[in-house]
Amino acid sequence: MASSYNRVILAGNMTRDPEAKALPSGQALTKFSLAVNRAYTTKEGEKREEVTYVDIESYGKQAEVIAKYCGKGSGILVEGRLKLDQWEDKKSGEKRSRLGVVLENFTFLGGKPQGGEEGGSAPRSRGGNDTPAPSAPEGGDDVPF
Repeated sequence: MASSYNRVILAGNMTRDPEAKALPSGQALTKFSLAVNRAYTTKEGEKREEVTYVDIESYGKQAEVIAKYCGKGSGILVEGRLKLDQWEDKKSGEKRSRLGVVLENFTFLGGKPQGGEEGGSAPRSRGGNDTPAPSAPEGGDDVPF
């Protein structure tokens, strides 16, 4: 049997503010949706763009940092793995499924979110579970890791 490899790399913008909460274990969980654009030209020479929306989950310190420094419109590069969630709809009884990404590493892209909202960040990289970022966010705030 061939071995498997489950790795995803996406770059895009958050479609809404991240949703943060603590799991019963106390571990942080932050969920957000990422819009990933693809520009292409048809055979007829017409320029088009398609958008794919991807649900992302992050855990631990990374979840805390994303919740604190990101908002709707924030650019982020996500590295992670695909995860298939399956459940039964309580009302209809139908089986449902959703393919998403569990974040393992990320890099902030660009500055503050579109629209000048607070909560943006300067570009910096995150790697591994607790690898420190090479630079602090805009405004000179200390990053708590």
